[in-house]
Amino acid sequence: MISEDNIQSAIAAGILDEATANALKAHATAANSNTSDVADEEHFRLISSFNDIFVVITSMLLLTSLSWIGGAIYGNLLAAVTVWGLAEFFVLKRRMALPAIVLLLAFVGYLFAASKGVMMAIGIEDAQSFIIPSIVTILAAWLHWIRFKVPITIAAGTAALVATLLASLASINIASSLFSPIATMMGLAVFAFAMYWDKQDTQRQTRKSDVAFWLHLLAAPIIIHPVFDLIGVLHGNINLIQASFVLILYIAIAVISLLIDRRALMVSALGYVVYVFSTLLNDMGHVGIGFAVTAFTIGSALLLLSAFWHKCRVYLLNLVPSKLKVYLPN
Repeated sequence: MISEDNIQSAIAAGILDEATANALKAHATAANSNTSDVADEEHFRLISSFNDIFVVITSMLLLTSLSWIGGAIYGNLLAAVTVWGLAEFFVLKRRMALPAIVLLLAFVGYLFAASKGVMMAIGIEDAQSFIIPSIVTILAAWLHWIRFKVPITIAAGTAALVATLLASLASINIASSLFSPIATMMGLAVFAFAMYWDKQDTQRQTRKSDVAFWLHLLAAPIIIHPVFDLIGVLHGNINLIQASFVLILYIAIAVISLLIDRRALMVSALGYVVYVFSTLLNDMGHVGIGFAVTAFTIGSALLLLSAFWHKCRVYLLNLVPSKLKVYLPN
């Protein structure tokens, strides 16, 4: 099977031009749809061989030692520079998926830590100490994207932008009653940004679809966490009304996930739902089995949904106006 990386490598080597590559991918998609009953799959390449894991483990050993030896500022800067060098080989030349993700997270993480160390050294603390490091992280992600085009980079930069805005709000002591609604609006903005990338590749054949995947994975907790905080389910003592609201909210997420064909949204919000219902059962006296019952019920329901994902999605798409269908995956 020829992967997307193989095709991009062939284009870079001059073996294929862009038009021929797109025609080949379109033909392969049509052929697969005619020979397989499996539809609406989110293709996600993480590991191509055990060497991916080996490279990640050895890289993290090297980077951790550099950071430890150099200290909070210089050590993290040295580790960030080393990460860039490792990415030049393992990402650009070897095109290894898992190391690409880990090295990107390490690059922005070490630069954030170094910037945070500078803030602490000059006496800036509390929420203000996160603003400059978050801005540095945004710039780092932007530079990394220009060079390496790793799909998760856009999500990392977006997460840093959200963190910058939230830290700025916290630094001006915004009313606590406004903080959660604003955070939810930011999450909806991230979701809209993910849909912007998704609609550019409704066939799910290019890197743009991978970028959208990570953005959807990021959007869900930013939306869900403030909402759950507003209704008080994150502070214990959950009642049946709160749990019912959580269930309705997760069903709405499931419907949206089906429409946009993204399971990442549901996965990202799943932990909150499991926590709410296991806590509810424990509060009702079922101590010790609350989590087990919740995991069994939700796991069974989601497995059933996975088995009939395509049929459920076809049914929902029939209810969507034609003008909106052009923005949804085929």
